[in-house]
Amino acid sequence: MAKQAGIIKLKGTLGDISFYKTRDGHMAREKGGVDAKRIASDPAFQRTRENGQEFGRAGKNAKTIRTAFRLLLQNVRDRRLSSRLNTRLLAIIKTDTSNERGLRQAEQGDMAMMKGFQFNNQAVFNKLFGVDYDFSIDDTSGDISLDYAAFSPKIAVVAPEGSTHFNLHMGAASLDFESDSSNFAMAETGLLAYNSDTLTADTLTANLNVLPGKPIIGVVGISFYQEVNGTAYPLKNGSYNALSVVEVYQI
Repeated sequence: MAKQAGIIKLKGTLGDISFYKTRDGHMAREKGGVDAKRIASDPAFQRTRENGQEFGRAGKNAKTIRTAFRLLLQNVRDRRLSSRLNTRLLAIIKTDTSNERGLRQAEQGDMAMMKGFQFNNQAVFNKLFGVDYDFSIDDTSGDISLDYAAFSPKIAVVAPEGSTHFNLHMGAASLDFESDSSNFAMAETGLLAYNSDTLTADTLTANLNVLPGKPIIGVVGISFYQEVNGTAYPLKNGSYNALSVVEVYQI
């Protein structure tokens, strides 16, 4: 792989050279590798096919999660989220001891490995929100709650420069990876002033329509805003906002 230099940047294929663009710039590489038909049928590539099936399944499962939490992910920016989430789901798939290689499923693996996952790797909820809280899900009724203690924002919240307000949110998704579907519920505070002396303890509640026998993922998050002429604007397009997995139920 080589980096293109010069004023004119090429895209496409010229002879045996492929030209393409990545986050690292315009690149070029020579065509090569094993023929796709051989990989699909040659017994020597059985492991390759199995790995490919599970890699594809991990990507599909990761998309199901991203879609389930899309309302909360509108507040979060991390360009590596897709690749990091794919990697985590692939690791979970590999813990499935019930199915053969190539047929392993995330739902039958250790879904608890999702706990602690950060949708924004640069912003960790527990590092930004230093307040005692309790998050719970009733996997039968679907009741979700986030209880937090009274706090002083300037002491307990690590806010990026320029923040005038913030809000807290929580949610949960019941996931059906097989059908690529989910049910989702969430709740959030209104805008909270960062310069408040003390904010009272509160509870956020919601109710989730639980899919029988399917895993549930619970998240908490915080988003920051700047008020200008009476209007609150998201700060830095969400690059400082956090959304963290705090609970996983594998029914």
